[in-house]
Amino acid sequence: QEQLVESGGGLVQPGGSLRLSCEASRSIGRPYIMVWYRQVPGEQREMVASITTSGGSTNYADSVKGRFTIPVDNAKNTVYLQMYSLKPEDTAVYHCYGWKNHDYWGQGTQVKVEK
Repeated sequence: QEQLVESGGGLVQPGGSLRLSCEASRSIGRPYIMVWYRQVPGEQREMVASITTSGGSTNYADSVKGRFTIPVDNAKNTVYLQMYSLKPEDTAVYHCYGWKNHDYWGQGTQVKVEK
């Protein structure tokens, strides 16, 4: 089955850290580009971070620059979203997206930042 499987969401206090994972199934292999989006109910989806898996070129939303990174493990077909210094405004459902001749989406994982 072709799918992206996310994990790692949860509840964290402000200032804390969290790491999300997104693994592409073997049938997909390594997507050419992988992107993390987030969405708050009633708001537009926001691109958080992206990476080209071959060249490692990254792009970040201004709101997360200096706090989030998007490392990739090509051997595992997995991209991560490492989040530091989390703020309440980072609370959202985070979705992983991958492209390899086709659009692939993960199921989403909730991140909640509160005391």
